[in-house]
Amino acid sequence: MNTAIDLLVPVGSLDAYIQAVQRVPLLSLEEEQSLARRLREHNDLGAARHLVLSHLRFVVRVARGYLGYGLPHGDLIQEGNIGLMKAVKRFDAAQGVRLVSFAVHWVRAEIHEFILKNWRIVKVATTKAQRKLFFNLRSAKQRSGWMNPQEVEVIAQDLGVDAKTVLLMEERMSAHDQAFDGVMEDGDDSAAPVNYLADRRFEPTRQLEAMEEGVDGVQQLSQALACLDARSRDIVASRWLQEPKLTLQELAKKHLVSAERIRQIEHKAFGTLRQSLGGDWVRLLPSA
Repeated sequence: MNTAIDLLVPVGSLDAYIQAVQRVPLLSLEEEQSLARRLREHNDLGAARHLVLSHLRFVVRVARGYLGYGLPHGDLIQEGNIGLMKAVKRFDAAQGVRLVSFAVHWVRAEIHEFILKNWRIVKVATTKAQRKLFFNLRSAKQRSGWMNPQEVEVIAQDLGVDAKTVLLMEERMSAHDQAFDGVMEDGDDSAAPVNYLADRRFEPTRQLEAMEEGVDGVQQLSQALACLDARSRDIVASRWLQEPKLTLQELAKKHLVSAERIRQIEHKAFGTLRQSLGGDWVRLLPSA
């Protein structure tokens, strides 16, 4: 156990870390089952720590298989270690399998998730099927080098998808991220995303224009409502300009007429408002 305790001391570099985890003794079947029972039955965190430390070398080996994605080995190992800890928490020795066999799924799942989040700024795969295709296609391309139509058909058949799906994923994988404010190859930076993706909604001039339009609109609506008689004005305001809005039945009770009569008055009032307001207001007014 002393070797495991040594890992608590900073190791200084990735190579030193890998050398340190290689020195942690492997567990026998009996030791692994005993530690797993202590964790499961007594929540023994010391047993959990021992299980994790004895399998760190396994995570290093799995993470090494994903170096082709251009991500730091240390980051891959770190994500794999998270998967290992999740596996240890869920491990049940009574199922008759070794922890290393049980943990491989969790380790790879965390590494896969990390790769998908960081390999491209724009996600290349979002659904479960796309993720499976992403990793399988990466492996297939490493074998074939480059893809012609015949190779696309072969890969599509092997992966159980259509050729169009393979080509679409290949296009996503081959795409390069573009700097948000970078200079283009010809020196012209006018096509950089910063020049056409800017959010101009909150520019002072536009905000001022919007405020002025809002003030003018309120004044126009007030003037138009003033053209209505008191009952029509009350019905329109109660139905559309206040919260909570009143129903036709509630207004009928208030004005001592039928609900159908309230609807007729409302319809006529809208006609008057349309004539008074005109322009964009006609489109905004509800149809009675």
